[in-house]
Amino acid sequence: MTDAEDLRWMDAALREAEKAYDLGEVPIGCVIVKDGRCIARGYNQVETLKDATAHAEIIAIGAASSALENWRLSGATLYVTLEPCPMCAGAILNSRISRIVYGSPDTRFGGCGTTIDVIKNNALHAEVQVTGGVKAEECLGIIKAFFMEMRQKKGDSGAKLPKELLS
Repeated sequence: MTDAEDLRWMDAALREAEKAYDLGEVPIGCVIVKDGRCIARGYNQVETLKDATAHAEIIAIGAASSALENWRLSGATLYVTLEPCPMCAGAILNSRISRIVYGSPDTRFGGCGTTIDVIKNNALHAEVQVTGGVKAEECLGIIKAFFMEMRQKKGDSGAKLPKELLS
């Protein structure tokens, strides 16, 4: 069962995703919470920054590390609208984040168990709790709307997109 705090913070991550959408970025948003308060926010900026690593989670992890003046984010929870990819899952492990809460599973690139599982049996022997599916429909909905708008702008049928984004 999802608790009220998870819903609250996923709403905050969705607001970050809207910022990415407005910039023409794939709308994925992230917030990091520690001791009941948001310590960092991030949204996809791959196109804006011309940086393949500028995923919402990576940006939020950097901001959280700056806010705490420590790269170790033990006790923090990362909320993100789409299941982290393997790169982001690795960064989550390296930063010692204690918990991941994601919205929609990523059937193409999910690194927290949907496609591959970077989190379980990791070389760091870190224990990270993973909760998926929080506000999944809303989180996937913004992504679907984004790709539909992009297809319409390009006059593209979307044939190359995964089926879950076409419906």
